[in-house]
Amino acid sequence: MKGVFRLQLRCLRFHPNVVYFSKPNQDEPSHRTVSLASSMSFSTDSWATIDPPKLGESPYLVQNICDGQWTSAKKQMDIIHPLDRDAAPIFSIPDTQEDELVPFLQSLRKVPKSGLHNPLKNPHRYVEYGEISRKAGEVLSSPEGAEFFARAIMACVPKSYAQALGEVKVTAAFLNNFAGDNVRRLAQSFGVAGDHYGQMSVGHRWPYGPVALVTPFNFPLEIPVLQLMGSLFMGNKPVLKPSEQVSIVMEQFLRLLHHCGMNPSDCDFLNCRGPVAQKLILDTPVRLTQFTGSSKVGEALAEATRGKVKLEDAGFDWKVLGPDVGDVDYVAWQCDQDAYACTGQKCSAQSILFVHENWKTTDLLDKIKNNAAKRTLDDFSVGPTLTVTTKAFLDHTKRLASIPGAEVLFGGRELENHKIPSKYGAVYPTAVFVPLDEMTKPGHFEACTTEIFAPFQVVTYYNDQSLDKVLEMLERMSQHLTAAVVSNDVEFRTKILANSVNGTTYAGRRARTTGAPQNHWFGPAGDPRGAGIGTPEAIQLVWSCHREIITDSAVPSGWTQPRAT
Repeated sequence: MKGVFRLQLRCLRFHPNVVYFSKPNQDEPSHRTVSLASSMSFSTDSWATIDPPKLGESPYLVQNICDGQWTSAKKQMDIIHPLDRDAAPIFSIPDTQEDELVPFLQSLRKVPKSGLHNPLKNPHRYVEYGEISRKAGEVLSSPEGAEFFARAIMACVPKSYAQALGEVKVTAAFLNNFAGDNVRRLAQSFGVAGDHYGQMSVGHRWPYGPVALVTPFNFPLEIPVLQLMGSLFMGNKPVLKPSEQVSIVMEQFLRLLHHCGMNPSDCDFLNCRGPVAQKLILDTPVRLTQFTGSSKVGEALAEATRGKVKLEDAGFDWKVLGPDVGDVDYVAWQCDQDAYACTGQKCSAQSILFVHENWKTTDLLDKIKNNAAKRTLDDFSVGPTLTVTTKAFLDHTKRLASIPGAEVLFGGRELENHKIPSKYGAVYPTAVFVPLDEMTKPGHFEACTTEIFAPFQVVTYYNDQSLDKVLEMLERMSQHLTAAVVSNDVEFRTKILANSVNGTTYAGRRARTTGAPQNHWFGPAGDPRGAGIGTPEAIQLVWSCHREIITDSAVPSGWTQPRAT
């Protein structure tokens, strides 16, 4: 695919077989490149092997990586076009079978428990990964690199261009955050004075060695990259199992990492179905599996691995609008964004909205409805739901609307004039009002707090007298990922925050449930298996364990042997 989707970037050669990206020299003309070729292109002689806008025009087979080698499998799995049931597949992936796992097993068994590097072994690799992160971050920060990955994302998961580009920008910011010495600083130790002369206790962050990473479809670049790089930074060797529908995005990113200097054998890449991935995890010495996805699968994996997991699973995320009314247009816009951006396919999407009755004096709900009505398939501000069929969505809407006093506020119907495949969903953004008293009843609570990974939210009113019922509902919910308390009333806000647990909670008039995980901790709370993402603390928590090394060197002069005890 020579000559397509060309990317102009300055290059310097630090290794005879690897081209590294570096920041441009401000004294050079902006068009100048320093490399063996006059420019770099996304073609067979560069790191990228696809032209995203042309996916589906000709067959493309994603490959596995095993022990540094690109490989395939006996069978392939076609990935259907998410918008056109009559179109050719957008790409194919290896449908790796259980009897083809032996090379992957052997690759992971080579990795010691002490990892590929740690504070005492191969510490130069911390510095190398800082440089790899810098180079990859520079590519994603360039207009051409950002465009390439945004279009690749949109080809797999039709989301708006702004949402896809935002995902690339978050990923680029993360990579830039860990440039230079910042990878090495992730392994920062701490010392404590001993209890006698010559003793010193030092706590280290230690890798697990062979690990596994299972990632979802909804953020094909951001979630896999942030978790994968955290794993690599800390000295582990991961095997990455991406969601089948979006595998091509991470295949291209891994090609970029290789191009930026990463040893190809540092990470294996396995395309397969879920049961095959589970067999690999259970049959190898994988010491930790980080899983992002549905709670049901996460719980099954936790049981199968006997708890050796870190989970960032489903989120039924709540928002409470406090008694202090104001900035109605902004609050309505944020509610629409939280509930319906990316067609509601965010683990942080707003699932339920508790509205204080003081807001009835405004046209808040009408504004949310009007904002939702502007969403269209034409610009992908609404699109296919890849894990919820149209029938399942409408059945859930009908179930909640049948509760006494409930009503569909807007939506609740299939998209018009679409060709989305029947295995996916095609629905308008939907909101169902359910009275608070009915919602708390045992027969309705579970249905009202079931996450639908689609553009759907439940709305209810409360007042000062029923606030404790709201807090009771928050306590009864089983998933505690994100939340928002939309209030500048300090006393009210403090009461909600003090009596809730969600791991990533925004508070204040601009509070939202969705956020950018590279600039703050993002992850659930209340579960010892909870996985964070994006920050140094999250990387250390998920991808390393604590090791204490006590140095005790000086035997006191005149020491005599005491009696045995």
